[in-house]
Amino acid sequence: MACMKLGSKSDAFQRQGQAWFCTTGLPSDIVVEVGDMSFHLHKFPLLSRSGVMERRIAEASKEGGDDNCLIKISDLPGGDKTFELVAKFCYGVKLELTASNVVYLRCAAEHLDMTEEYGEGNLVSQTETFFNQVVLKSWKDSLKALQSCCCDDHEVLEYADELNITKKCIESLAARASTDPNLFGWPVVVVEQGGPMQSPGGSVLWNGISTGARPKHASSDWWYEDASMLSFPLFKRLITAMDSRGIREDIIAGSLTYYTSKHLPGLKRRGRGGPESSGRFSTPPMSSGSVLSEEEQRRLLEETEELLRMQKGLVPTKFFADMLRIAKILKASPSCVANLERRIGMQLDQAALEDLVMPSFSHTMETLYDVDSVQRILDHFLSTDQIMPVDVGSPCSSSVDDDGNVPQLITPMTAVAKLIDGYLAEVAPDVNLKLPKFQALAASVPEYARLLDDGLYRAIDIYLKHHPWLAETERENVCRLLDCQKLSLEACTHAAQNERLPLRIIVQVLFFEQLQLRTSVAGCFLVSDNLDGGSRQLRSGGGSTEGGGGGWATAVRENQVLKVGMDSMRMRVCELEKECCNMRQEIEKLGKTTTSRKGGGNGSKTWFGIKLKSHQMCSAQEGSVSKSNNSENVKMEKLKDVKERRGKHKKASSISSERT
Repeated sequence: MACMKLGSKSDAFQRQGQAWFCTTGLPSDIVVEVGDMSFHLHKFPLLSRSGVMERRIAEASKEGGDDNCLIKISDLPGGDKTFELVAKFCYGVKLELTASNVVYLRCAAEHLDMTEEYGEGNLVSQTETFFNQVVLKSWKDSLKALQSCCCDDHEVLEYADELNITKKCIESLAARASTDPNLFGWPVVVVEQGGPMQSPGGSVLWNGISTGARPKHASSDWWYEDASMLSFPLFKRLITAMDSRGIREDIIAGSLTYYTSKHLPGLKRRGRGGPESSGRFSTPPMSSGSVLSEEEQRRLLEETEELLRMQKGLVPTKFFADMLRIAKILKASPSCVANLERRIGMQLDQAALEDLVMPSFSHTMETLYDVDSVQRILDHFLSTDQIMPVDVGSPCSSSVDDDGNVPQLITPMTAVAKLIDGYLAEVAPDVNLKLPKFQALAASVPEYARLLDDGLYRAIDIYLKHHPWLAETERENVCRLLDCQKLSLEACTHAAQNERLPLRIIVQVLFFEQLQLRTSVAGCFLVSDNLDGGSRQLRSGGGSTEGGGGGWATAVRENQVLKVGMDSMRMRVCELEKECCNMRQEIEKLGKTTTSRKGGGNGSKTWFGIKLKSHQMCSAQEGSVSKSNNSENVKMEKLKDVKERRGKHKKASSISSERT
């Protein structure tokens, strides 16, 4: 830290308790009281440098005489410590001007009227020169000087604002924050390939001379830690000045998040690890200063939210979620809470499950988690202009590719649907969670957003498990949120054996599972026929091309694998047919009157919301299996005919050879 030495005399001041004495050999003729400290000094050195002291000494001498001169100064910027330095300057004692005390001395000199009128090279001119020519040329010195302005003494800040000291420091810091920090304190160097010239040892070269310094590559967030040491009013003014200079919005947003995370302890609970804990949005270390009061923390949070721009992706969603949680703890203003929910809703697709799982801080404590807040966040997301993907524009569109896997259509809406399903499964064990809230949150997600309903089925199953007292109609209402056509085979198998589901849903699941199996079996038969045709072509052309044996062996292996799969599917279809027929018989016995009243004309019946013709479910499956068995029998008969013809041909050839 730079300094400037003033005075040449040795220190002649001695402290005794709450009093300072000047040990020059002459008795003191004036006592100056500054706060709780008293200074026993001499009149001439003081009045020769300060206009205020000259006038006060003259007034005191008229009132009490020359022997009893007492002056009280209660509003001096910097207090007794600053007056000690002022007294040393008046006596010509050695002292050092630094970035830490120059603001105090400049304000005190202005207060005491220590201008050139009362002596050449007075304290005003000395401090002004040092401040402008030394302090403002350095980042660290400017920061030190600005920190000294935000002390507990309000007199210092008022004088610093009147003298433009605060403004000059802020402008100096803003100018350097927008400049490459590698250039601070360095002359212009020759740049080769994007960097300064280096010696073989790696040190920086200046005019061909090794400086011994290693090249540094600082990022744009190098000043975050230094700026976080300022009080929030000064930090706010610094950010405003940087914004006016055109510094990038993401850099300013990063500094705000860094400052807030450092002074709000609750924001650092999840700062370690993860992609967002490094770089511009890194978590600062614990603040070594005094902890802010609850009122100061609330004011800091509300003003930070106002400073951040309403732009998607500018700040991580995790930061806004933590701010929302703390805002509810600190009882921030309703507008602040609403704006934070809106910010999270704008980029809800970038959130994680732990960001939404927030405890309820209401006085009623109706639920364990704040489901209402998540509902409002989701509404904000849905109110934005979300473009529906073409591939999943219809609920009936295919969501499975040629390999039987679900395609990874990571769109904002599908990501949010997966997130909400996970949140529903997380809050479902709460016994105080009412069914309307659960249904409303689940139904808010559009149908096209869910590629599969497995996540929603899991959440509903957990909710039914922890709410066994629900009536049958309530169970049916919550299960109507499911689209059985979007359940995977694993989910269908689990649902068919789930005793918590209503019987209506189980029948629907079994029905759509059979339809899926029918489609799969039909596809396998089609592939098998195509392979049979290809194998015949390979057999006919096997002798004319090289490498035909390998293609034939591959086709045979694939055909065998397909036949094994077809056999397993056929067995599964038979089992499902038996279960479905037994269930249909039981249902007909139990609810003949209900089915007859709901049934349509032309021999059709309505089962659990599905209108089917009589014996459609079982007869359709039996027909498909019988057709497959008939096709296999026809193939076997053809093979027998071919073998008989070959046998007759061999006998005829042998007889003709014997005759010859």
